[in-house]
Amino acid sequence: MGPGAAGAWSSWQGSALVVGCGGIGQALLAELERRAPQLTLLGASRQDWRQGAQERWQGSVHLPLELGDDASLASLATSLEAWQPLRLVIHTAGILHGPGLLPEKRLSQVNRQALERSFAVNAFAPLLVAQAVEASLPPDQPFHFASLSARVGSIGDNQLGGWYAYRAAKAAQNQLLRTLALEWRRRRPQGCVSLLHPGTTATALSAPFQAGVPPGRLFSPERSAGQLLDVLESLRAEQTGHFWAWDGQSIPW
Repeated sequence: MGPGAAGAWSSWQGSALVVGCGGIGQALLAELERRAPQLTLLGASRQDWRQGAQERWQGSVHLPLELGDDASLASLATSLEAWQPLRLVIHTAGILHGPGLLPEKRLSQVNRQALERSFAVNAFAPLLVAQAVEASLPPDQPFHFASLSARVGSIGDNQLGGWYAYRAAKAAQNQLLRTLALEWRRRRPQGCVSLLHPGTTATALSAPFQAGVPPGRLFSPERSAGQLLDVLESLRAEQTGHFWAWDGQSIPW
């Protein structure tokens, strides 16, 4: 029996980990507090995002994590021993723009540093997080491991071009976690690995690109969190290793 058939999350025992506590990450923790009151909520990020946060998040445990540091990932793995079993992991960290990093409109704008930075955060980090949490996942209970991807990472759906680094890094993440799903299907058959496209959400990541979003399609972090959890709750172990949009529709690789 897969996660989606195992009953409401309200009955699950153990812990839930959200990696990356930006807008969507914080909204996920808040929504999980309502949907899964029996789970201990853990948030892993570079900074303690609870400082100055609303009181409803004060009950969540903060675990420091630097995704580009192997020692930090090893420390996370050790910390999680106290919170087993880990029933739900949602990786939300990603990068699209920043100092020296902007989506490319043409080949002449591609540079090695930007490619390496995008791949490090958007492709390598989710797999390395999976490696860090693996020992804390239950061998004989349903669990979810999900990571935020993006529709622009779909090779089959790419009709516009551009955004070389981000598109390619998200496509690489999809392949890495698809491969992970096949391994865990043999070794942890009740687990479900998912790639999730949250839609355009009003966060810092999408801020420079929100002007062209059609009315009604720019989601608040709270709406995105609810939609993503709706998708996860509907999935069974047999559906592991797939790429889903916020509305539950399958996205081509």
